[in-house]
Amino acid sequence: MKWLLLFYFSFTAHVVLSQGKPAKFTEEMKEGMRLTIRKAAQQAWKGYSQYALGKDDLKPLSHSYRNWYNHSILMTPVDAFDTFILLGLPKEATEAKQLIFDSLSFDKIGEVQLFEVTIRILGGLISAFELDGDPKFLKLATDLADKLLPAFNSNTGMPYRFVNLQNGKVRDAINNPAEIGSLLLEFGQLSIHTGDKKYYKKAKSAIMAVYKRRSKIGLVGQHINIQTGKWENTHSHIGGAIDSYYEYLYKGWKLFGDEDFKKAFDLHNAAIKKYLLHQTDNGTFLQQVNMYSGRILSTEYGALAAFYAGLCAYAGDHELAKKIQQANYFMWTHFGIEPESFDFITNKILSPEYILRPENIESCFYLHRLTDMYEYLWMAKTMTEDILEKCKTDIAFTSLKNVINFEKADQMESFFFAETLKYAYLCFDNKVGDLNKIVFNTEAHPFNIKIK
Repeated sequence: MKWLLLFYFSFTAHVVLSQGKPAKFTEEMKEGMRLTIRKAAQQAWKGYSQYALGKDDLKPLSHSYRNWYNHSILMTPVDAFDTFILLGLPKEATEAKQLIFDSLSFDKIGEVQLFEVTIRILGGLISAFELDGDPKFLKLATDLADKLLPAFNSNTGMPYRFVNLQNGKVRDAINNPAEIGSLLLEFGQLSIHTGDKKYYKKAKSAIMAVYKRRSKIGLVGQHINIQTGKWENTHSHIGGAIDSYYEYLYKGWKLFGDEDFKKAFDLHNAAIKKYLLHQTDNGTFLQQVNMYSGRILSTEYGALAAFYAGLCAYAGDHELAKKIQQANYFMWTHFGIEPESFDFITNKILSPEYILRPENIESCFYLHRLTDMYEYLWMAKTMTEDILEKCKTDIAFTSLKNVINFEKADQMESFFFAETLKYAYLCFDNKVGDLNKIVFNTEAHPFNIKIK
């Protein structure tokens, strides 16, 4: 039976791509998918409201909750609010907004992880302000940002990983490019709304400090000491700990028009294409290499790396994006749902979990929006239906411990609302999320592009 399932998933991996031009995806089919995704969002929110109201995350199997820190920072309501707006769910949006205004406060929160709180909470509050207009969102965002600023007090301008919101104490000087660089959109957008340039300056200084320490061949490593500027891990790849650093360079240019970011992205992107691409019969994957020599270190690839197809398309390289998305789709369908990571040469799973990640569907969104090709809607449909079927619980949706047997875990991350459901919906609704007017942060919170 197992070999039959693997054959089926391997076969379906290539159906869309091997049959020539895919069948038309009709407006009726799009509307059906939009309705399905709206219902899923409503169901997940109902489960959260019943068993985790006012807390950070729902634990869907135990009907309980998890808080990230000593007090809830309303991770799920903040992450979900703009999704409810974009999906046309006013009741759920109103409930999330009321929770935020009634309960969200940073006065008792101690130590937090700078990166996660910035992309989820700060980003969510800024996008909420832009979509809703209530100044209370901006006031909360500004209060949070001011409490986060001590993290940037290092010799290099790169931030520590953790900062205490009460006393400004910091820790963990070994940081990574993604956590250092993925602050630019949020702090920069806050400067636009407040008129105070300090936020933009701090975040720009941090991301450019990483760029300054690139290797001669144009790559960055996985971990760096933010006090000394020395690389502690010289593995270079496109996955977690590096991924959104590249993303924010390009999106920083799109959002703010700062040519420094475009120059940095172009240099890095050329190096990525030269040293990381690995063509296979299943599509083009990206390997791991030494940042100084480009020597291959690993053929590990995973769910987080799937974002790069969308970034390639966004940056104008549709042909390469198509080849990478072919690989992404193989990764998904070969296993029934993508694993966290696998070896793309041996197809051996390295990390078997699936935690409701969005990046594969995100790339479908960018590719469809920018090419108008139906095949990416078919891919998105397959992935969305797999998630809603295989990750469903009696009250919501949950992560998987293992994509081989689909054993469930007890975790529904807030990014299931912020990213996975949002990108799935936007694949099938071209009237929402205009890429000429907004830039999505790495948590899929939309920021308005201002006239330069």
